[in-house]
Amino acid sequence: MRSDNRENNQTREIKFTKNYTKHALGSVLAEFGDTKVITTASVETGKPKWMAKDDPRGWLTAEYSLLPSSTETRCQRERTKISGRTQEIQRLIGRSLRACVDLEKMPDLTITIDADVIQADGGTRTASICGGFVALTSAIEKLLENGTLKENPIIEPIGAISAGIVNGEVKLDLNYEEDSHAQVDANIVLTKSGKIIEFQTTAEGEPYEYEKMIEIFNIAQKGIKEIIEKY
Repeated sequence: MRSDNRENNQTREIKFTKNYTKHALGSVLAEFGDTKVITTASVETGKPKWMAKDDPRGWLTAEYSLLPSSTETRCQRERTKISGRTQEIQRLIGRSLRACVDLEKMPDLTITIDADVIQADGGTRTASICGGFVALTSAIEKLLENGTLKENPIIEPIGAISAGIVNGEVKLDLNYEEDSHAQVDANIVLTKSGKIIEFQTTAEGEPYEYEKMIEIFNIAQKGIKEIIEKY
């Protein structure tokens, strides 16, 4: 039994509160246990300058931030230069969400997903992806209602979860305490149909066996299915 009395294959309590803010076209408070992330979807006309003018696609990108009081020790705001960790997470969120949309069905639009962590207890990047998808879905619904979009660009839902090996056992949805002591750390992003978008696994110490990798994938697949059902 874990410190919070979960079984190894159980997620923390997961909750999505939609329309959490009033100005963004889509917004949600994503809660994975004590990890809480506000995700919003903002929509602008036009696309990035690096895209060719005759490119029929729109674009979707993401920004991520740990707010100062989100951790036990106050973290500094990244005002002028973002850290390598933040860049990595932003790219993960962006490419995960782009994998579930047909960008040609949202021409001349840029959707930005902002993920602001207000309380961190492990799994902030995966919570941001899940919250980002819910916020994106809300924004798309409104764009379809007002006629900005003619077709729904979302191909299928996606979900994300953390997992790892802690004290020799595969565990799902690690909190901070577990993550900081994990022998193997993993972040998995899958589509509803089970296709893989991201499967990041890292041995923090000794290498691990192939069988454990499959066990990590299977436990994550179970967790992601449960998360998508909560959307």
